[in-house]
Amino acid sequence: MRPTFSVRFNNDVPPDQFVRLAALAEEHGFDQVWVSNDLFFHSASVLVGAAARATSRIAIGVGVFNPVSMHSSEIAMVAASMAELTQGRALLGIGAGADRFLTWAGLAFDPPVARTEKAIGEIRTLLSGEAPWASDGRMRIPAAPVPIYVGAMGPRMLRMAGRSADGALPLLFPPSHYRVAAAQIAEGAAAAGRDPASLDIAACIWCSIAEDAEEAKRALAEKIEYYGPSFSPDLLQRSGLRPSDFEAGVITPGMLSLGVAGGPDEVGAACAQLLREGARHISFGPPLGPDRENALRVLGERVLPALR
Repeated sequence: MRPTFSVRFNNDVPPDQFVRLAALAEEHGFDQVWVSNDLFFHSASVLVGAAARATSRIAIGVGVFNPVSMHSSEIAMVAASMAELTQGRALLGIGAGADRFLTWAGLAFDPPVARTEKAIGEIRTLLSGEAPWASDGRMRIPAAPVPIYVGAMGPRMLRMAGRSADGALPLLFPPSHYRVAAAQIAEGAAAAGRDPASLDIAACIWCSIAEDAEEAKRALAEKIEYYGPSFSPDLLQRSGLRPSDFEAGVITPGMLSLGVAGGPDEVGAACAQLLREGARHISFGPPLGPDRENALRVLGERVLPALR
């Protein structure tokens, strides 16, 4: 089976840049492009709408909306509008939302798995033309099912993705965590009487690539230096790390192993290993490298053809 390749960007990218990146991703053979919807940055709905006009083939997704800062009905409205605008190329990512960001916005929230699964059910019902509530709250515009992916890291959320979603966007820290994450998704699917093979499970990696491997590694090191201390101890333990390891301000090879960085040969080898472990979809995420446009070119011309 031909593998799927996608690329992810953060929504700190201005609209004109995201349009350019989406068009380049399509030009260089990617199957999907995703953009985050983190609070207080650019609106992913606007970014996707702009990119839809500049592309014709590539699927476009938001990864992810959360059902706390956006009501299920609003998410369904965006999904239906995206599907109409892209002529069926829309993908919808749903996640619990980061508690820290939600607190910044002064929002109260329920437990993460419950609120996410509840929202998925409501959105599915709305996109089917029905009302998920006792009222007459239903779509007033044409609506059709849109593939729903769950953004997840923890085992409970991954199992929920298996029982409730069409796909999953598990962040893999480190990439070798793929087998564990895929098994947890499959466990949830089997418990719900679903075929795990019917789900599109994206092996979401942090990737930094450039012709100059050392430049690529420096770009990833900067991201890990910023985010690493906030990672949970359980997540870091997968790579033999502890939060205190980041106190010295030195990024070691073990810390770099949380992502994939280097030249096309190094990145290609890491992706080939994921495919050998059963991955059918590899998703390349930020920082992507010292130059995002060049990273798309190198991936499209040097890495994807070899993996296909």
